[in-house]
Amino acid sequence: MPEQNPALDRRLHAFRPDLADIRLRGKVDAGRFTEGTPMRVALPVVDVRSEPRPDSGPQTQLLLGDDVEVFEEADGWCWIRSLRDGYVGYVSDFSLERPRGEPTHVVCVPRTFVYPGADLRFPHTRALSLGSRIAITGEAETRGTRYLTLESGEAVIAGHMRPIGEHGDDFVAVAETLLHTPYLWGGSSGFGIDCSGLVQLSMLMAGRNVLRDTDMQAATIGTVVEPDGDYGNLKRGDLVFWKGHVAIMDDAKTLIHSNGHTMSTTFEPLRDAIERIAYLYGYPTVIRRP
Repeated sequence: MPEQNPALDRRLHAFRPDLADIRLRGKVDAGRFTEGTPMRVALPVVDVRSEPRPDSGPQTQLLLGDDVEVFEEADGWCWIRSLRDGYVGYVSDFSLERPRGEPTHVVCVPRTFVYPGADLRFPHTRALSLGSRIAITGEAETRGTRYLTLESGEAVIAGHMRPIGEHGDDFVAVAETLLHTPYLWGGSSGFGIDCSGLVQLSMLMAGRNVLRDTDMQAATIGTVVEPDGDYGNLKRGDLVFWKGHVAIMDDAKTLIHSNGHTMSTTFEPLRDAIERIAYLYGYPTVIRRP
């Protein structure tokens, strides 16, 4: 039997001693190999956990309409791999459904509501995050407000949606719309987000799919920029990485980041952030330009 490959990141490759993704046959040792079953996220936001337990902290989140493959379903949990970014973990089994058709539109504002019909005066049925994907089947207008309708008869504000495949061209502008969003460890939505989640979701809405965690992003996004002595050569869109943290340059002197200091997504002068963070976590480790 093959030895376990230490180069395979368990966050991105589904393998355990008893079970593994069939694509890893010959690369890892497992009791059984299986193909994943296609499923789709059916709830607005779903926590992805490292262990199949409710007290296992979320490592990331999936959004309504995200596609996954399921390798195991047991005791109320599904062991999955996200098709969007490859992340592996456990989600509750009631959070998934079999795909029916394809989503047509994506939420393009931080948060929006779903109504039981085309009228904003109706009590909303659920709230959706930026990046959520739904299938639109029609249009309606009530008192001058335009809606897009779902097969269920529910409706969303048309101006809050964008056809899948259309993207903004400035991921920093997307990040700016998430200003004041609460910080949430493992958060990847407009309801709560962490530092690397902010980078990933903002880039997704600008048409670029990147990996989830800070170490992954620091190793793969764009090219390395060597800062000059006072970081004066940085520009909008550059990513500043510390050990375990990332921030987005909003301009040459100011960054935007989701952080545990303010427990929100905020602007902060770069120099202030460097001095504040250095006390506990050291200085920036790398600058990358997407």
